[in-house]
Amino acid sequence: MSQLPSADQAPVSGTPVASEHDVVTTLFDLGRQVTGVLDLEELLKQIPRLIKRLISFEAFAVYLLDERRGELKVAYSVGYPEGQTPRRLKFGQGLVGAAVESEQPLLVNNLDADVRYVEYVPGMHSEIVVPLLHKSRPIGALNILSRSYNAFAASDVSIVRQFGAHVAIALVNARLYERSRLDADAFETLAEIGRDVGSILDVNELLTRIAQLTKRLIEYRTFGLFLLNADNELEIKVAVKYGEQVEIPRIGLGEGLVGYAALHKEAVLVRDVSQDPRYIKVVDDVCSELALPLMLKDRCIGVIDLESPVVDAFSKRDVEILTLLAGQAAVAIENANLYEELRANQERLEKEVRFAQRVQMALLPAGPPKRLKGVDVAAAFSPARELGGDFHDYLSPESNTLVVTLGDVSGKGVPAALYSAFAAELVRGRTFRRRYLPDRSSPAGILSSVNTILHQRQLEEYYCTLAYAVFDLKRRILTMANSGLPYPIRWSEGVCAPIELPGVPLGSFQGTTYDEVTLALHPGDVFVFSSDGVSEAMNDAGEEFTSERVIDVVNRSVHLPAARIVEALVAAVEEWRAGAPPNDDMTAVVLKITS
Repeated sequence: MSQLPSADQAPVSGTPVASEHDVVTTLFDLGRQVTGVLDLEELLKQIPRLIKRLISFEAFAVYLLDERRGELKVAYSVGYPEGQTPRRLKFGQGLVGAAVESEQPLLVNNLDADVRYVEYVPGMHSEIVVPLLHKSRPIGALNILSRSYNAFAASDVSIVRQFGAHVAIALVNARLYERSRLDADAFETLAEIGRDVGSILDVNELLTRIAQLTKRLIEYRTFGLFLLNADNELEIKVAVKYGEQVEIPRIGLGEGLVGYAALHKEAVLVRDVSQDPRYIKVVDDVCSELALPLMLKDRCIGVIDLESPVVDAFSKRDVEILTLLAGQAAVAIENANLYEELRANQERLEKEVRFAQRVQMALLPAGPPKRLKGVDVAAAFSPARELGGDFHDYLSPESNTLVVTLGDVSGKGVPAALYSAFAAELVRGRTFRRRYLPDRSSPAGILSSVNTILHQRQLEEYYCTLAYAVFDLKRRILTMANSGLPYPIRWSEGVCAPIELPGVPLGSFQGTTYDEVTLALHPGDVFVFSSDGVSEAMNDAGEEFTSERVIDVVNRSVHLPAARIVEALVAAVEEWRAGAPPNDDMTAVVLKITS
C-alpha cells in the first residue's frame, strides 16, 4: 500500500479522464499560473483550486517545513475539520512525514491497512503525498485525500509531482518576496522608531516607548530592559508582563543570560532555557529567551531581554532586527541620560547663579554713610549677563570724608564677577587703612598697591579699570586717580565737562604709577562716574551712545536729585538701545554736593 500501484490498479473513480496532451497543456498552464503568484497567502489558496483541475479529492493540505523545529505544519487546507488546529508532524511521522523524510512521493489506496497513517480528517481511505523539493532539499509536502478506496493511480502521482515542482519554486519565490516585504516593513518601522525615540528626552518615557516599539517588530510575551548602574550591575528599568508580585533582582555582569550578554557584548539566543545552565528563572513557564546588549560604540550600557513560553520562539532574523533596534535605543538612551544630566546641572547652575546674583547685589552699597551731610549719592547697576564685572562703593574711612569708587573688570559673567569681588575687597581694605597709613592711602597710592597685587595673581586675561575719588567735605576738595575708566563728568557753575585723567588698567603691568587731580568743591556740583557700558551702549545699527550724550543728559537733569539724574541717564541709554541686547555691564554713580 505504500508503493505506487501498477497499471492494473487504476482508480475506480475520482480522477478526470484526459489525454496526455491535455494533461501536459494543463500542467504548463497551471505551472505558469502558480509561479506568477508572489503573495504567499494568495498562493496557498490557489494551489488546491489548480490541482482540482487535474485530480478530484475531498481533502487537501499544504504542509511547510519549519526547519528550526524540524516539524511539518499545515499552512493551508481544504476539507480539514473546521475550528481545529492540525497537529504538527515530525520527520518520519505519518505518511506526510515519511514522504518528506525519504524525499519520495507516496501513494496509499487503503489507509486502513497502513500503520503509518495518522488520521486527522475522518473517513479518508486514499492518499497521495508529494514532497516539495527545492534544490534537492525538502521544504514541505502536498497531501491529497479521498474517501474512496483506490481513488488514485500512479499517473496521478506523476502529475502531482510535476505540478509540485512548480509549487516548490512558487513557494520559495513567495517566501523570498514575503521576506523582502517584511524586511522592507521592518526597516521602515526601524526608521520610524529612530525618529520617534530620537525625539524623546525623558528617560522613563523613552524606556517605556522602546518596549512598545519592540512589539511592532518582534512578538514576545515578556520584555525587560536592564541598564548598567554605577555598581556595574544590571538594574531593571522596564518590565512588561512580569506581574506585580515578581521582584526582578539586580544582575551582575556574567550572571544569567542577561549578564552573559552584557559581559561578552554579544546576543544570546536560547531556544530552550531548560537546557541552558546560565538561565536564571524569574518568571514561570519561560521556554525561550533572547538577550541583546545595548551597545554604544564598544561600551555596553544595558540589555534588552525577550522571553516566550514557546520553545524556539525567536529566530536569527529577530536577532538582526533587534540588533538594529538596540543600536538606536542605546543612542537614544545615552542622549536622554545626557540631557537629564545637563538639565540637572543647568538647574543647579541656575540656582547657584541666582544665589551669586544675590551675593553680588548684597556686596554693593545700599547708600552713602548716613552720618555724612552735604552730599547726595545714587547709583544704578545692570549686568549684561546674569552676573557682571562692574563694582562700585561708598566708603567713609574718616569723618567728613567720602570715598567713591567705580571699577570695571574686563570680560563678563561669572569669571568677571569673581575678579571684581576680589578687586573691590582689595580697594575696600586699602581704603580703611587710610587712618593708619595716610601716606600710602592717597588715590594714586591705592591704585598702585591694587595694581601690584592683581598683577601678582597672574591673571593676564583679566584687568580692571577703576576711578578712585576722595571727597573731603571739610576741606571742600576732591582728589581723584583713574586707571582707565571713562573720564568722569563734572558739572560745576554751569560748565559740564569730563575730568581728563588717563591711567593704565590695574593688573596689566608691574610697578605702574598713577597721576592725581585735585578739584575744589562747590554747592550744586554734580559728578557722574560710569563704566564704558554706558557711553559705549549700542543700538541695532551698532552706533554707540557716546560721552557727549552722557554730558547732554547731565546738563538737562542737573537740577534734579542724584537718584533722578541716574534714572534719566539709564532711561536715555535704554531709549538709545531700543531693545537691542546690552553689549556690556552698565554702572553709573552720581554724586551731588548739596551744601
